[in-house]
Amino acid sequence: MHRIERALVLPASLGQAWQFFSQPQNLSLITPPSLRLRICGESAATTFAGQIIEYTVQALPCWHTRWVTEITHCLEPHLFVDEQRFGPYRFWHHLHRFEAIPGGTLVVDKVHYLLPRYPAASLVHRFYIRPRLEEIFSFREESLRRLFPGAATP
Repeated sequence: MHRIERALVLPASLGQAWQFFSQPQNLSLITPPSLRLRICGESAATTFAGQIIEYTVQALPCWHTRWVTEITHCLEPHLFVDEQRFGPYRFWHHLHRFEAIPGGTLVVDKVHYLLPRYPAASLVHRFYIRPRLEEIFSFREESLRRLFPGAATP
């Protein structure tokens, strides 16, 4: 099992942070353009438990893949969890947590994931997948810093 954890303090109220992150269409604002993320079909205006969201992403040059996630838990305005149902990972669990703190809202992302079983998976993870995920989450942080000026690392 692999894990990525990131945290950022946004200079926004808990309600403002929730409003931004709970709208699926805002995901494209914090996703690198190189992934060419596109939400397929209609998506509800706000996140709720049981919600199914289908995307296409460009995982590799010239290779688009379908990614279907389900919001398995939603406790407004404190957290939601998206889990992959179909997509490039064998397992994907992404906890989004929000906590009001002095000066704003602490936003925490915790991702646990497993790769499909295939030869050389550990090498592919080490030299491509892990660096790519780190790059995606760094882009996310940079985007949030632009959208919420004054955002800081806790």
